[in-house]
Parts: sequence; structure tokens; C-alpha cells
Amino acid sequence: MAGATQIKAPDGWSSRSAFVLAAIGAAVGLGNVWRFPTIAGQNGGGAFVLFYFGCVLLIGLPLVLSEIMIGRAGRKDAVGSVQAIAKKSGVSPRWASFAWIQITAAFLILSFYSVVAGWVIYYAGVMGADLVGAIADGTPFVGALQGESVEAVQGRMTDLFANVPLLLGMHLIFMGLTYAIVAQGVGDGIEKAALYLMPAFFVLLVGITLYGATVGNLDATFAFLFTPDFSRLTPVAMNEALGQALFSMSLGSAALMTYGAYVDKGTKLAPTAGMIAIADTAVALLAGLMIFPIVFAVGLDPAAGPTLVFQSLPVAFQQMPGGSLIGFLFFILIFFAALTSSISLLEGPTSWAVNELGWSRPVGAAIIAGAAFLVGIACLLSFNYWSEVRLFSFWPIFEDAIIFDVVDGFTGKVMLPLAAFLVAIFVGWRADRRLVQHETGLDGPLFALWRFLVAWLCPIAVGLILLFGLFPSLLV
Repeated sequence: MAGATQIKAPDGWSSRSAFVLAAIGAAVGLGNVWRFPTIAGQNGGGAFVLFYFGCVLLIGLPLVLSEIMIGRAGRKDAVGSVQAIAKKSGVSPRWASFAWIQITAAFLILSFYSVVAGWVIYYAGVMGADLVGAIADGTPFVGALQGESVEAVQGRMTDLFANVPLLLGMHLIFMGLTYAIVAQGVGDGIEKAALYLMPAFFVLLVGITLYGATVGNLDATFAFLFTPDFSRLTPVAMNEALGQALFSMSLGSAALMTYGAYVDKGTKLAPTAGMIAIADTAVALLAGLMIFPIVFAVGLDPAAGPTLVFQSLPVAFQQMPGGSLIGFLFFILIFFAALTSSISLLEGPTSWAVNELGWSRPVGAAIIAGAAFLVGIACLLSFNYWSEVRLFSFWPIFEDAIIFDVVDGFTGKVMLPLAAFLVAIFVGWRADRRLVQHETGLDGPLFALWRFLVAWLCPIAVGLILLFGLFPSLLV
């Protein structure tokens, strides 16, 4: 990242390095550290991982460049940037509808994302208190949560879900931290957070991965992640891989368009987009190499699903040497990943409120974060008081879904793929070709290949995600 170009905008990235770290932070979140190992485990490992890599290269990367290009070309919030390009291209400003979808999706994702991040804060606190106790007893390198039964360790999540005041408190703390950073602006808030949090995240990720390789079952992990069994690569698994590539790279959530607006005109977007895609994929892979050696070493199920992080791994840390320390560091790592992503989720709607409504940044961020917090309350109550509420029981795909799963499922299955589909159509077919080529910096065969992927492959692939998300019976 040497030779970074200085930003001339009054509140933009100070360097290309800052933008790359912030964009990686937006992309690298719970989707990589929690969701990728979970769905890789559920879909058989190796064949899924290979197909996922192909999705990132042929679909994710072209769309990452497309969204950053829209932001840099428009130099406004997501809606304003699309409208600016539409005007220059002589097409309807109604194309900004997909930017509206993205901003709304970001708001809704932030609401339940903060709830899950609250769980992370709780477990970091539990592991931190356990570590302090172990140090006080002179046994800092023992397994975590000594003296508790396996049932008690796994039951902590159930107990947490029943404790509404605690859930609310953790949710409030995380949303408050997100607001405090975004309210400071791009240079003083978001960039500084990325410059501190992302290096710390990568140090922890590599360190815990090396720990897992040393004390865990690395042979079983390599066999699981890198020995493809194509009989397990079902249509359902392929659709999961496509959706994960979309979700984990923050596509369809206004983050990359918004961050792209703060990029200097001298920054080359294509290699920058490549760095973001590579880093995001590397983190997902390292997350698997970090988690599965520990899981296999203690004989746990790699296909445990969403409980893998919050129930299975605490049990694993209890049985591993140094588990008290590693367990604490692991949840700190997840917290850093969640915070950098939540910052980008709040920044998209905040940028729109500042530019389009004329609100000050602190006021805009406060109103949007507050509203997301309230929606998040409905999500967290669905694990206790409102556990029997089925708001969308009339919709077959959400017939038995609690409020949390409805918000999660609607954004992931409908809003993100729909927005990404429209981005591909807009960039590939409607935006002025010369403007697009100038902004991307691509030329010759490379531009032709990228444009083909955006105009043809991306709409087909993302359209399938949308179709199968709405009608999952088609995959059976």
C-alpha cells in the first residue's frame, strides 16, 4: 500500500491504505468469522469452498468494483451517486431505486447485527472474567470455564436469551459504540477506527489460527476444507455459496458505494477492489482454519450451525490448553469484525441523511442508530417474550420464522440480491460506457471481460439467488 494518493476531499480517506482497510473492515464481519465456517460445515467443506472461491472471483469481485465505481463517479451518498451517473448517462433517475433498497437493507441489517454483536460482547465479558480469575489463581493457561459442566457452558446462550435486560444492555452498548465512531466523520471516526481495529483483527486472526494449528486437529481440518466431495455440492449448497459471496463482501448494503464516494480520483479502483476481495476471502478461509482444528480436536460437530460459535466453541475452549486466554481473544476478534462492519452499515444511511436531508452528521447518525436500536429490540424479544409471534406467517418462506429471522431472511434473501441484480443491470447495460471505463481504469480485453461478467454472468447468478430465496422448493 505504499505510494498512497492523498485525498483532496474535505472529509475523505487520507490515503488509499485507509480506504482499503475501511472497505475490508466493511466486508469482513460476522459473515466471514461466524457464517462462513457455519455454512461450509453444513455443506460438506471442500467442494463448497471451491465453488465459493469461484463465486467470489466471477461474481463478487466484478460487483465490488461496480459499487465502488458508482460511489467514486458520483461523489455523493449512494442515492445521489446513482442519480448523478444516471444523469450523465442520459437514463432515468429512477435507477436510484436500487440505492434506496441498499440503504434500507443496511438499516435493517444493522438492527439485528447489533443484537448478535451484543451476544459477542457478553461472551467476551464471560471469557474475560474467567481469564482474570484464572490469572488470580495462578493458572492463566488452563481451559476456559473450569468447574462448569458442558451442559452449563452450552446453557449460557439459553440463559442469555431469557435475560432481556442483559440483551438490551449489550445491544445498547454496541449500537452506542457504532454511533460514536460514525458521528465523528470519515477521517476522525471511521478511518481511525479502521486503522486501529483492522490490524489488531488480523494479528488476532493469525495468532489464534496458529494456536489452532498447534494444539488442534489440523489434518482433519485440511481434509474437510480442501478435499472436495462433489456429491455434497447440491443445488442448495451452490446457492448458499452464491449468497455467502454476496453477503460477506458487503454487496447490496450501500457500504461500498458510500465508501467509494470518499476515494480520491487518482486511486486506481480495479486493483483496490481486487485487494478487498482477496482479503475478504482470505479472512473467511482463515476463519475456517482457526475454528475447525479446535472443533475437530475435541470431537465436536463441524455442522453445528449457528450455535457453533456461541455453544460449541466455548465447550472446545474449556477442553483446550490455554483455552481461557484464547477464548477471550477469540470473542474480542469477533467483536472487532462486527464493529467495523456495523460502522459501514450506519454510514450509508447517515451519509444519505446528511447530503439529502441536510442534517448534521451527529444528528443524522443518532436518529438512524436510535431507530435501528428500536427495530433491534423487536428482534431480540423474538427470542423470549415474542418467541411465538409470526408476523409473516402468510408468506411460506417465513411461515415459522420469528421476527429476528424475518428481518435477517428478508434482507438476505430479497433485498441484497435484488439490489445487487439492479447494480449489475445498471452498470452493465445503462451507465455510459465511456464513463464506466474511465472510472474503473480498465482497458482492452480486461475491460471487455469485466463488462461481460457484470452485464451477463452477475445478473444471472444473483437473479438465481433471488429466485431460489423466494421459492426454495425449486432447489429440491
